[in-house]
Amino acid sequence: MAVLYKRVFSGVGIFSRCIISELSTSGFPRHVRTLYAQSALGIDNYVKSRESIHTQFANMMEKFKSKMQEYSEPESKNMIFTEDLKHMIHLADATPEDLNLIMKMMKRFNQQNKELRFGNYIFGPVVMRMYHFHDKPNDALQAFMDSDLEGFFDQLITYQILMDLLYKNGMYDNILEVFQIIKKRQIENAKYPKNVVVLTLAACYKLNTPESLKFALDLWKELQAVGHVPMRRAATFAAALALNHNSPHITLEIISGIKQQSYFTVRNIKAAALADIGRPEDSFPILRTVLQVDNPAEQKQTIAREVVQRVKEAVQRLENKNALYEFEQLEKLLTNQGHICDNTLDSQLCAEISSYDKKMNNMRSRDQRFLAASFNRQKATARGRSYARPGLEDMY
Repeated sequence: MAVLYKRVFSGVGIFSRCIISELSTSGFPRHVRTLYAQSALGIDNYVKSRESIHTQFANMMEKFKSKMQEYSEPESKNMIFTEDLKHMIHLADATPEDLNLIMKMMKRFNQQNKELRFGNYIFGPVVMRMYHFHDKPNDALQAFMDSDLEGFFDQLITYQILMDLLYKNGMYDNILEVFQIIKKRQIENAKYPKNVVVLTLAACYKLNTPESLKFALDLWKELQAVGHVPMRRAATFAAALALNHNSPHITLEIISGIKQQSYFTVRNIKAAALADIGRPEDSFPILRTVLQVDNPAEQKQTIAREVVQRVKEAVQRLENKNALYEFEQLEKLLTNQGHICDNTLDSQLCAEISSYDKKMNNMRSRDQRFLAASFNRQKATARGRSYARPGLEDMY
């Protein structure tokens, strides 16, 4: 690893130019967005509950807020109950008054005698969804760091929501700070929660500095040491960051551990790294694979135009006529068959992650509809034929 680090900080590679071009003068991306979809974070459900509770409190919202303000004062002898805090979290607007009230209610609720609280409602995730909904990263971070709320936000999904909100606002250094805290807490016996690791490496990638690369590689070394298997997105962020800093050898080592080698980001990063390391011919099989996997029933496989250009320049530097001819033939086929796309690798790396469960549910629902339609067609045909073979529904 010491040898790898020695080569890491030799400068910023060609690939980083497409990243730097996306930056504003402040150093943050001009088009920042969340890494996880609202459905993956549960914010869509928070919005629905918010609408429902707003309807319930339509004629008494201000009165309720006033009462909660009174109950939250230090001298008050009234308790803040689970339903009180739950309602206020869904009624709160993005005003300093409402957000301050939420903070006071949380602290009072957390400090109340636990023996008097019989509910098992977990507030951490819903509070973070509220902050995310109102786009209040500083308030969320302040609440997370507050010693009076110790244990209040110790849930894996809460960490994910908070870090996604910080990511959305370009607060990448804060993400690394939060990660160090999470690692020490080891909630649910998870020192390296998978989604937290993804967001941490995404922050390193966005920072795109030698320091963030060192942080990412140190983390990657820790993950390997404990046998942690990072998610594909985590690996591609780390691999792309190494590529940005003229370390294609590290990129190839990281990318080799990914099982799904056919993904757009994986094959593009691998092809770019092979070009950078001076072995562009080894990227030709990757380009051929894109051509071979051309099933009309599936989404067309593509390669990024910037990566094709990168491989082309690497081939030209070889001054090998046979290699150049082979590449030109591949490039012509890729172009003619529509396998070269204008999507940048950066845009694909940072594409929004949707809810896996919802995707699977939609796929199951689609498959069930397809099977039902097939059974119905088969059954209708069988009515007119006494010799019809039994369908699946007749076998169970």
